[in-house]
Amino acid sequence: MRNRLTSFALVMAVTPLLAGCGFRPLYSGGTAGVVAQQIGSVDVAAIEGKGGWLVRNALNDRLSAISGGNGPHYRLVVKLDDQIIGVGVRPDDAVTRERRTLRARYQLFDQATGAVVLDATAGSDAGIDVASSEYATIASEDTALERLAQIVADQIITRMAQKIASESAAAPAKGQ
Repeated sequence: MRNRLTSFALVMAVTPLLAGCGFRPLYSGGTAGVVAQQIGSVDVAAIEGKGGWLVRNALNDRLSAISGGNGPHYRLVVKLDDQIIGVGVRPDDAVTRERRTLRARYQLFDQATGAVVLDATAGSDAGIDVASSEYATIASEDTALERLAQIVADQIITRMAQKIASESAAAPAKGQ
């Protein structure tokens, strides 16, 4: 109980300091906020392959959870690079460990002007143990791809939100 009280007091003491440093929550205002209104109106183009299907579904899930927009203002185009390489090799040249890497190059286009608003990359990798059973190895590779798709989608959504927030914060300064 005492630890909770101390933690609460510490949080209350630090909160005014965060406001003084310019800290602003990314999704302030909830679905009515500027970022949610803009990021909630992104049309995600089809992405090739199984990894593309997983990434697109993860992006759409996150965007629909925000769902603040009133129609597509942006179009997101994603190109994936999915690789599996053997990194652990026994003396008899049998692979014992693999590394799956999923990289995404994505571009966010303004629907009205066709201009590129954001051009960036995201990616992650996962280690996979190669089992004696081929089925188990394939299942591990698929599980790694599913996990990597979620991570890459999170990175893309976060970067888009940061870009939109920084543009919306700079917009009043342009008019002055």
